[in-house]
Amino acid sequence: MEKDRHILRELAKAYAELAAHPANGERVSRIKRINGLKPDRPTVWIHEIPWNEMNFDDHLTLRCEGGLAREIERFLRSSLYRWKFIQADTVLEPFYALAKAYTETDYGISVRERTLSTDDTNRIISHEYADQLDTLEKVEALRFPVITADPASDLERLALARELLGDTLPVKLRGYGIYHAPWDVIARYRGVTPILMDLLENPALIHRTIERFTEFYVSRHEQMQAQNLLAHDIPDIHCTPPYSDELPAEDFDGEHVRFKDVWFRGMAQLFSSISPAMHDEFDLAYMRPMMERCGLAYYGCCEPLDRFIPYLKKVPNMRKIGVSPWADITDCARQLGGDYVFARKSNPAFVAGTFDEDAVRRETAETVEACLRYHCPYEFVLKDISTVTYKPQNLMRWTETVMSTLDTYYS
Repeated sequence: MEKDRHILRELAKAYAELAAHPANGERVSRIKRINGLKPDRPTVWIHEIPWNEMNFDDHLTLRCEGGLAREIERFLRSSLYRWKFIQADTVLEPFYALAKAYTETDYGISVRERTLSTDDTNRIISHEYADQLDTLEKVEALRFPVITADPASDLERLALARELLGDTLPVKLRGYGIYHAPWDVIARYRGVTPILMDLLENPALIHRTIERFTEFYVSRHEQMQAQNLLAHDIPDIHCTPPYSDELPAEDFDGEHVRFKDVWFRGMAQLFSSISPAMHDEFDLAYMRPMMERCGLAYYGCCEPLDRFIPYLKKVPNMRKIGVSPWADITDCARQLGGDYVFARKSNPAFVAGTFDEDAVRRETAETVEACLRYHCPYEFVLKDISTVTYKPQNLMRWTETVMSTLDTYYS
């Protein structure tokens, strides 16, 4: 314990000094302006980093022994690494956030799959899923998940975290955001091909499947709200900066977080190749009632949404829309204009092998020029970084390239 305390307090001291840097507050203010539909220099955010490939000179080597101590150490070391090497518009909060504890039951079935991997240290691998939901009977046999908060564990872990960190860094409990992506889960119980085939051959089964999983998801969200497991101040909403002057709602009591105090995060990545009308029929139509109960909504991940934007614009609290590497950038900017945040997903392929500086500059400049032309508030998010082929310098060069390209447009 004494060894862990010494390691963590040294790291926490360095972290706290950086968290007090004025740049953090300036970035939060800029993000709030962008999320409030006030165009500004776009923020640059990097997430889903292959940390297994990023260590050099022991910057990320863990030395603590206790379970929670290693969890805190991993956070501190990765945060210091970000700030030093791939800072972009990183925001460091002036505390350590301890996630609230809870348990969750399953749907009554387990994923059955075969996997292939070329790197045992990388969690991004190839999956082949067995189809376990190919009949209505199997879908009806699924059961609702049950969420159970664990405040006793919270108190125990909170006390231990404070003992480890002492007065070097405050510790606070924090809940979770609303992440609503049922098709990502359904695909793990069916595989993608059977779903796409049944959209045409057995639409009744698809409708009942998404109806059932929507019921599960809504129930899960409602249980999280009832047990005060939601948070309005999470540091990102699935890889995008969340700060907003509009959340929580004005009547927030400071304690119990409700749907209207938080962002809603939705997507349907496997629908990249179907028509916009089918995308709406089998996803957004089911998602929208829950979406509208939340304060603000953000939709889109890897799926190209240029043809789907007209449907998303019908959602009254839609605020941010993802623009993936496979979308028509200029057309998305034209459609979004100043009414929505243009959430540009930069292409992770450019950092996967040999770094392609020219491609990154072109991609960045194309986005800037389209958004300036159509007066879009916008951001850059580099995510889904499955690999940098053990070349940490790729992310460092990406950061330098994007930031310097932006400097040519924003003084």
